[in-house]
Amino acid sequence: MKWFNTLSHNRWLEQETDRILDFGKNAAVPTGFGWLGNNGQIRSDMGTHLWITARMLHVYAVAANMGRPGAYALVEHGINALNGPLRDKQHGGWYACVNDEGVIDASKQGYQHFFVLLGAASAVTTGHPQARKLLDDAIEVIERYFWSEDEQMCLESWDEAFSKTEDYRGGNANMHAVEAFLIVYDVTHDRKWLDRALRIASVIIHDVARKGEYRVNEHFDTNWNPIRDYNIDNPAHRFRAYGGTPGHWIEWGRLMLHLRAALEARFETPPEWLLEDAKGLFHATIRDAWAPDGADGFVYSVGWDGKPIVRERVRWPIVEAMGTAYALYTVTGEAQYEAWYQTWWEYCIKYLMDYENGSWWQELDTNNEVTTKVWDGKQDIYHLLHCLVIPRLPLAPGLAPAVAAGLLDSQAK
Repeated sequence: MKWFNTLSHNRWLEQETDRILDFGKNAAVPTGFGWLGNNGQIRSDMGTHLWITARMLHVYAVAANMGRPGAYALVEHGINALNGPLRDKQHGGWYACVNDEGVIDASKQGYQHFFVLLGAASAVTTGHPQARKLLDDAIEVIERYFWSEDEQMCLESWDEAFSKTEDYRGGNANMHAVEAFLIVYDVTHDRKWLDRALRIASVIIHDVARKGEYRVNEHFDTNWNPIRDYNIDNPAHRFRAYGGTPGHWIEWGRLMLHLRAALEARFETPPEWLLEDAKGLFHATIRDAWAPDGADGFVYSVGWDGKPIVRERVRWPIVEAMGTAYALYTVTGEAQYEAWYQTWWEYCIKYLMDYENGSWWQELDTNNEVTTKVWDGKQDIYHLLHCLVIPRLPLAPGLAPAVAAGLLDSQAK
């Protein structure tokens, strides 16, 4: 069977895209986009997180470019939230979390700011009149506080006043910086964003992960030496899990192929290791994390020996795996990647998709039953968008710019 680049499969993807977009609009709250519970209702006790609001701005920018009624209004809602309740007008940047009463977490997190950068760049493609100013503001904050010229890498976090930064360097934040930098390049055509993305990938993947059988280390000291026992006492951390997080390994693979395609679009010859390492990351993820205990699904984390640590099956890794399978198929034409893509969709249909309450379940246990060890609720639909829309696009330009350029289904027959 062939699914990739067929109009029949793409029509099915579009139907599912509309279902999750309809679910996600329930997240709109006065302060941005809130935390959705498993039944699709707002969890007011969780506050309004910057990363959720910025990611949902990105999602609905794509939706607006797809011509979905109501999506542009949600783009405006997201921009207003980032210019309003979530913005620190005294010190600059954006608060990590707010609620109707005010600021809950005033820290300035790199991970969250890179999503502001992504959301703003995606919003620019919709033509919203305030989007470019928001992007310029986000670029200024990134340049001033989060991109280190000395290290040629990204810093992790700051206190509220940007007076003290953390003595920790994070692979997760830097990975999402690469994601955002690629879209900023598409919007601004400034080559430095590709150079920075390539530098980050070369350090975290080509220099470190490649030497460790592609088990990606995400925790570093200020000199970019791996900290291999980081969070050993808190292995199920949502953003800084102990050991390796295979979902990120395979997500890195797709981002590196987008970077490779962006360089090729400039008529440049990309480094050969971008494709080599993308393949290595893909197969390492399957080797260590797919059904290691006999039940289907990707385990959340593994140790440096490749053995499972947190065995719960979280939603986002398999979603990202499908996008990377498509990207590798696009580059290589090898049938194995389409076969894995189909296998993973069959799993999602059977276990993850929730037609009764909406969207997809966020987490399953080792028996593929719904659980909440790592995540509770259906926070946003950002990762879901990737497995639903990326397989309908070329690898360059990136997601929102490609949809805005009319490239959706341009390769389908």
